[in-house]
Amino acid sequence: MKKIFRQPASPAPPLDPQDLAHILKNSEPLRPELRGKRIFITGGTGFFGHWLLESFLAANTAFDLRSQAVVLTRSPEAFRTRSPLIAQNASVELVKGDIRDFQFPSGEFPFVIHAATESVSEQVPVPTDEFSAIVDGTRRCLEFAESHQTRKFLFTSSGAVYGPQPSQITHLPEDYVWKEDTSAPNRAYREGKRMAEQLCIESATRSDMECKIARCFAFVGPHLPLDAHFAIGNFIRNALANNPIEILGDGTPRRSYLYAADLVIWLWTMLFAAPASRPYNVGSDHDLSIREIAETVAAIVRPGLEIRIAQEPVAGASVQRYVPSIRRAKEELDLAERIPLEDAIRRTAAWYGNWMRCS
Repeated sequence: MKKIFRQPASPAPPLDPQDLAHILKNSEPLRPELRGKRIFITGGTGFFGHWLLESFLAANTAFDLRSQAVVLTRSPEAFRTRSPLIAQNASVELVKGDIRDFQFPSGEFPFVIHAATESVSEQVPVPTDEFSAIVDGTRRCLEFAESHQTRKFLFTSSGAVYGPQPSQITHLPEDYVWKEDTSAPNRAYREGKRMAEQLCIESATRSDMECKIARCFAFVGPHLPLDAHFAIGNFIRNALANNPIEILGDGTPRRSYLYAADLVIWLWTMLFAAPASRPYNVGSDHDLSIREIAETVAAIVRPGLEIRIAQEPVAGASVQRYVPSIRRAKEELDLAERIPLEDAIRRTAAWYGNWMRCS
């Protein structure tokens, strides 16, 4: 009988100490810039935000930074219930508001990370609302930064800005010139991120603020929703519940996933060290087919688990891809994928398994 996955009701457990140690080890030289400063974070209660905040608190303690994070959230109450250890920390202040019209907190904020609307959704009830949240939210966040002495501003954009990846390009570079496709799905999200990037560039030209652009692709790790539209999250969910892994397509599209501990190293590095207005792809360049990803999850989490593929591959059909080139980040910022996918899956499944046992 198929088991139904339910999000655990108990508070989320903290991140594994080895993940936090990995982050601190690979971003330590950058953190002194935070000493005694305040940072404003949007999207702080989502997947990216949890990792940013826990790594921020770990650095605050390890390096005695005495910094403060002010976090914009629509529901401080929900965040306190899910993540009380973060929410109750004296170095974190939660501010309630919508990204499009939030009231500005007072004081100086040398650093801002705008990580709201961090991932593309395949099922958007009202696309215009998503477009508004991205564009108007970014505009509001930039207005806040420009009026609060912000020196460095990081915007988490998306690999979706490139549009559908041509099958003949195995890894998308930052200088790829996309072509408009009005029939492609997720247009509101894609166009919103493109326009938001332009708003950041324009802000940098009229102020002394450095705007950094992170074009984020696909990721795996604790806090990634297992019941949303992320294929690898769905696979891990089914494996943990001992349900067959189901692939609705033919399993041939190719994807790559960067572990969240590496992701947050990249984001901190970009905030402090990346050149202004120069976009960087953020992700892994080690790609697998959806079928291979499902097989890897099953082998690690539940060996022998059944994998069901709804469709047969069509001979000669173009391969769908969503895979970045990360050469620019490697060569210019010395960034790398340090935790392999197999280990990333193992750590994610272990964290969620622990959370489920505690519920």
